[in-house]
Amino acid sequence: MLEFRNVSYSVAGKDILKNINLTIDDRFVAITGPNGSGKSTMAKLIAGIIKPTEGSILMDGVDITDLSITERAKAGISFAFQQPVRFKGITVRDLISLAAGKSTSIAEACSYLSEVGLCAKDYVNREVDASLSGGELKRIEIAMINARGTKLSVFDEPEAGIDLWSFNNLIKVFEKMHERTKGTIIIISHQERILNISDKIIVLANGGVAEYGDREEVFPKLMDVRSGCNFTKNS
Repeated sequence: MLEFRNVSYSVAGKDILKNINLTIDDRFVAITGPNGSGKSTMAKLIAGIIKPTEGSILMDGVDITDLSITERAKAGISFAFQQPVRFKGITVRDLISLAAGKSTSIAEACSYLSEVGLCAKDYVNREVDASLSGGELKRIEIAMINARGTKLSVFDEPEAGIDLWSFNNLIKVFEKMHERTKGTIIIISHQERILNISDKIIVLANGGVAEYGDREEVFPKLMDVRSGCNFTKNS
């Protein structure tokens, strides 16, 4: 379970997120909202890339506010960047082994790659460098998170750059990931098909939570205002 208690984040006097109070304890939770609403900031706060200006973040009742990225990773948090990092000189198999915390066999690495729609034999020994497209990097990163198998996984727009790979397959990966970990998967996305498979939806607007509830309750409201994205922050 993840808790935000009166969490705010400001930069140069500007409030990016203000007084966020949330409890996240479901299988799939989607975070959505207009550009600039604080979605990626919330993801980075969870991962420990940045720390709140005010408030605290707890996981399973333990205050993790001051934990580093490495400490949070050890505590069971995985984070997939919106734009994955390239690692020249490191192979795809190396990255999957690092993520899994053990030396993975070629067969194991290939299994994770196949799940994200990559022909394993073409990728397992490739370097994670500029020769890979953004979409390929996205899929490799998802395979890494899958190999980690942590109790909390955060994905920042995982569908970006994978136009040729069906959303159905992406959703199946998340479902299998949950079956393995029995944990929580938080997905930042604008895509209706991803929002529509979530258990809960968080809508951010103007630095606050505009809506938070079951998909059946929030999703229809989103569709009604999608053209203008005119949610306002709840008081």
